[in-house]
Amino acid sequence: MIKIGRFFFYDEYKGTRGYLKTQSRYELVRTFVYFAISASLFVAGIIATGNRMNLLTIVAVLGCLPACKSAIDAFMFLRYKGCTAENADRIDAHMEGVQGLYDRIFTSYEINYQVAHMAIRGNTLCGFTQDAAFQEQKFYTHITDLLKKDGFKDTSVKIFNDLDKYTARLEQMKALPAEEKLTAGIMNTLNSVSL
Repeated sequence: MIKIGRFFFYDEYKGTRGYLKTQSRYELVRTFVYFAISASLFVAGIIATGNRMNLLTIVAVLGCLPACKSAIDAFMFLRYKGCTAENADRIDAHMEGVQGLYDRIFTSYEINYQVAHMAIRGNTLCGFTQDAAFQEQKFYTHITDLLKKDGFKDTSVKIFNDLDKYTARLEQMKALPAEEKLTAGIMNTLNSVSL
Protein backbone atom coordinates (compact mmCIF):
# COMPACT_ATOMS: atom_id res chain seq x y z
CA MET A 1 0.00 0.00 0.00
CA ILE A 2 1.28 3.45 -0.92
CA LYS A 3 0.05 6.54 0.92
CA ILE A 4 0.15 10.00 -0.64
CA GLY A 5 -1.52 12.59 1.57
CA ARG A 6 -5.00 11.33 2.39
CA PHE A 7 -5.05 8.93 -0.57
CA PHE A 8 -4.21 5.27 -0.32
CA PHE A 9 -3.09 3.38 -3.41
CA TYR A 10 -3.30 -0.35 -3.02
CA ASP A 11 -1.23 -2.52 -5.26
CA GLU A 12 -4.25 -3.53 -7.35
CA TYR A 13 -3.91 -4.97 -10.81
CA LYS A 14 -6.37 -5.05 -13.64
CA GLY A 15 -9.00 -7.65 -12.85
CA THR A 16 -8.45 -7.73 -9.09
CA ARG A 17 -11.00 -6.82 -6.48
CA GLY A 18 -11.18 -3.05 -5.96
CA TYR A 19 -9.38 -2.20 -9.19
CA LEU A 20 -11.86 0.44 -10.42
CA LYS A 21 -11.83 2.29 -7.11
CA THR A 22 -8.04 2.27 -6.90
CA GLN A 23 -7.58 3.25 -10.53
CA SER A 24 -10.03 6.16 -10.28
CA ARG A 25 -8.09 7.54 -7.29
CA TYR A 26 -4.83 7.18 -9.16
CA GLU A 27 -6.21 8.91 -12.27
CA LEU A 28 -7.58 11.81 -10.20
CA VAL A 29 -4.26 12.40 -8.44
CA ARG A 30 -2.32 12.09 -11.70
CA THR A 31 -4.64 14.60 -13.40
CA PHE A 32 -4.22 17.07 -10.55
CA VAL A 33 -0.42 16.73 -10.65
CA TYR A 34 -0.29 17.20 -14.44
CA PHE A 35 -2.40 20.36 -14.31
CA ALA A 36 -0.40 21.65 -11.33
CA ILE A 37 2.84 21.24 -13.28
CA SER A 38 1.45 23.15 -16.26
CA ALA A 39 0.09 25.92 -14.03
CA SER A 40 3.38 26.24 -12.16
CA LEU A 41 5.35 26.49 -15.41
CA PHE A 42 2.98 29.19 -16.67
CA VAL A 43 3.32 31.18 -13.42
CA ALA A 44 7.11 30.71 -13.40
CA GLY A 45 7.30 32.10 -16.92
CA ILE A 46 5.29 35.17 -15.96
CA ILE A 47 7.42 35.75 -12.85
CA ALA A 48 10.68 35.34 -14.79
CA THR A 49 9.82 37.52 -17.79
CA GLY A 50 7.07 39.82 -16.56
CA ASN A 51 4.58 38.76 -19.27
CA ARG A 52 3.00 35.62 -20.66
CA MET A 53 4.82 35.75 -24.01
CA ASN A 54 7.67 33.32 -23.22
CA LEU A 55 8.83 29.76 -23.86
CA LEU A 56 7.52 28.48 -20.52
CA THR A 57 4.00 29.44 -21.59
CA ILE A 58 4.38 27.21 -24.66
CA VAL A 59 5.67 24.36 -22.50
CA ALA A 60 2.79 24.87 -20.06
CA VAL A 61 0.22 24.77 -22.88
CA LEU A 62 1.79 21.63 -24.33
CA GLY A 63 1.75 20.15 -20.82
CA CYS A 64 -2.03 20.52 -20.84
CA LEU A 65 -2.28 17.79 -23.51
CA PRO A 66 -1.31 14.88 -21.22
CA ALA A 67 -3.24 16.54 -18.38
CA CYS A 68 -6.42 16.59 -20.49
CA LYS A 69 -5.90 12.96 -21.53
CA SER A 70 -5.50 12.05 -17.88
CA ALA A 71 -8.71 13.95 -17.04
CA ILE A 72 -10.58 11.93 -19.66
CA ASP A 73 -9.20 8.69 -18.19
CA ALA A 74 -10.26 9.80 -14.71
CA PHE A 75 -13.77 10.58 -15.96
CA MET A 76 -14.02 7.12 -17.57
CA PHE A 77 -13.07 5.36 -14.34
CA LEU A 78 -15.31 7.54 -12.17
CA ARG A 79 -18.37 6.66 -14.28
CA TYR A 80 -18.35 3.04 -13.13
CA LYS A 81 -18.71 1.31 -9.78
CA GLY A 82 -17.01 -1.97 -9.09
CA CYS A 83 -18.41 -5.12 -7.56
CA THR A 84 -19.89 -4.39 -4.13
CA ALA A 85 -18.02 -5.79 -1.13
CA GLU A 86 -21.00 -7.96 -0.15
CA ASN A 87 -21.27 -9.51 -3.62
CA ALA A 88 -17.49 -9.95 -3.86
CA ASP A 89 -17.41 -11.81 -0.54
CA ARG A 90 -20.14 -14.17 -1.73
CA ILE A 91 -18.37 -14.74 -5.05
CA ASP A 92 -14.98 -15.36 -3.38
CA ALA A 93 -16.52 -18.16 -1.32
CA HIS A 94 -17.19 -20.11 -4.57
CA MET A 95 -14.03 -19.35 -6.56
CA GLU A 96 -11.72 -22.16 -5.44
CA GLY A 97 -10.28 -23.79 -8.55
CA VAL A 98 -11.77 -21.22 -10.94
CA GLN A 99 -9.93 -18.18 -12.35
CA GLY A 100 -11.74 -14.86 -12.10
CA LEU A 101 -11.60 -11.17 -12.96
CA TYR A 102 -13.31 -8.33 -11.11
CA ASP A 103 -14.59 -4.99 -12.37
CA ARG A 104 -14.39 -5.38 -16.13
CA ILE A 105 -15.69 -2.63 -18.39
CA PHE A 106 -15.89 -3.63 -22.06
CA THR A 107 -16.27 -0.77 -24.51
CA SER A 108 -17.79 -0.99 -27.96
CA TYR A 109 -18.94 1.59 -30.51
CA GLU A 110 -22.56 1.26 -29.41
CA ILE A 111 -22.52 0.60 -25.68
CA ASN A 112 -20.25 -0.06 -22.71
CA TYR A 113 -20.76 -3.28 -20.78
CA GLN A 114 -20.04 -3.38 -17.06
CA VAL A 115 -19.38 -6.84 -15.65
CA ALA A 116 -18.76 -6.99 -11.89
CA HIS A 117 -17.07 -10.40 -12.00
CA MET A 118 -16.07 -12.94 -14.62
CA ALA A 119 -15.05 -16.55 -14.13
CA ILE A 120 -13.06 -18.51 -16.69
CA ARG A 121 -12.29 -22.22 -16.83
CA GLY A 122 -11.15 -23.66 -20.13
CA ASN A 123 -13.38 -22.31 -22.89
CA THR A 124 -16.26 -21.52 -20.50
CA LEU A 125 -16.76 -17.90 -19.53
CA CYS A 126 -19.42 -16.76 -17.05
CA GLY A 127 -20.03 -13.34 -15.63
CA PHE A 128 -22.09 -11.50 -13.07
CA THR A 129 -23.40 -7.99 -13.68
CA GLN A 130 -25.01 -5.57 -11.25
CA ASP A 131 -26.36 -3.55 -14.18
CA ALA A 132 -30.11 -4.14 -14.50
CA ALA A 133 -30.10 -2.86 -18.11
CA PHE A 134 -27.27 -5.17 -19.24
CA GLN A 135 -27.76 -6.27 -22.85
CA GLU A 136 -26.56 -9.86 -22.74
CA GLN A 137 -27.10 -10.76 -26.39
CA LYS A 138 -25.15 -7.74 -27.69
CA PHE A 139 -22.39 -8.46 -25.16
CA TYR A 140 -22.26 -12.10 -26.26
CA THR A 141 -21.78 -11.04 -29.89
CA HIS A 142 -19.17 -8.42 -28.94
CA ILE A 143 -17.08 -10.67 -26.70
CA THR A 144 -17.19 -13.76 -28.94
CA ASP A 145 -16.02 -11.65 -31.89
CA LEU A 146 -13.10 -10.34 -29.82
CA LEU A 147 -12.18 -13.83 -28.62
CA LYS A 148 -12.36 -15.26 -32.16
CA LYS A 149 -9.95 -12.55 -33.37
CA ASP A 150 -7.46 -13.80 -30.76
CA GLY A 151 -7.95 -17.42 -31.85
CA PHE A 152 -10.36 -18.59 -29.13
CA LYS A 153 -13.21 -20.29 -30.96
CA ASP A 154 -16.14 -22.20 -29.46
CA THR A 155 -16.13 -20.21 -26.22
CA SER A 156 -19.25 -20.52 -24.10
CA VAL A 157 -20.35 -17.15 -22.64
CA LYS A 158 -23.15 -16.55 -20.11
CA ILE A 159 -23.82 -13.43 -18.01
CA PHE A 160 -26.01 -13.60 -14.90
CA ASN A 161 -27.99 -10.85 -13.13
CA ASP A 162 -28.88 -13.15 -10.23
CA LEU A 163 -26.00 -13.73 -7.81
CA ASP A 164 -27.41 -17.03 -6.51
CA LYS A 165 -27.56 -18.47 -10.03
CA TYR A 166 -24.06 -17.18 -10.71
CA THR A 167 -22.54 -18.77 -7.61
CA ALA A 168 -24.33 -22.04 -8.46
CA ARG A 169 -22.72 -21.89 -11.92
CA LEU A 170 -19.31 -21.26 -10.33
CA GLU A 171 -19.72 -24.51 -8.39
CA GLN A 172 -20.58 -26.34 -11.62
CA MET A 173 -17.53 -24.87 -13.38
CA LYS A 174 -15.20 -26.57 -10.90
CA ALA A 175 -16.03 -29.91 -12.57
CA LEU A 176 -14.93 -28.67 -16.02
CA PRO A 177 -11.44 -29.48 -17.35
CA ALA A 178 -8.96 -26.84 -16.16
CA GLU A 179 -7.07 -26.28 -19.45
CA GLU A 180 -4.82 -23.73 -17.77
CA LYS A 181 -3.15 -22.47 -20.95
CA LEU A 182 -6.53 -21.76 -22.59
CA THR A 183 -7.86 -20.12 -19.41
CA ALA A 184 -4.79 -17.87 -19.13
CA GLY A 185 -5.05 -16.88 -22.80
CA ILE A 186 -8.71 -15.92 -22.48
CA MET A 187 -7.97 -13.96 -19.29
CA ASN A 188 -5.21 -12.03 -21.07
CA THR A 189 -7.54 -11.21 -23.96
CA LEU A 190 -10.31 -10.05 -21.60
CA ASN A 191 -7.88 -7.81 -19.72
CA SER A 192 -6.50 -6.33 -22.94
CA VAL A 193 -9.94 -5.43 -24.37
CA SER A 194 -11.40 -3.94 -21.19
CA LEU A 195 -10.93 -0.68 -19.32
